[in-house]
Amino acid sequence: MATKSVSIRIEEEMLKKLSYIADYEGRSVNSQVLVLIRENIQSFEESNGAIDGSINPTLNVKPTKK
Repeated sequence: MATKSVSIRIEEEMLKKLSYIADYEGRSVNSQVLVLIRENIQSFEESNGAIDGSINPTLNVKPTKK
């Protein structure tokens, strides 16, 4: 599976808080964003049905180090 890059604009305070959470969970900010995206996709699919395709959002996410 190809990996794509996405650039986002984020307020500095929000990035600081995201960094804090990522560090607490033992992840990089990038991995934490992927966790949030994965959780959002799973929630969406639980409410609306599976999204067609072979996308497995868990592939890019490292587990927590806890």
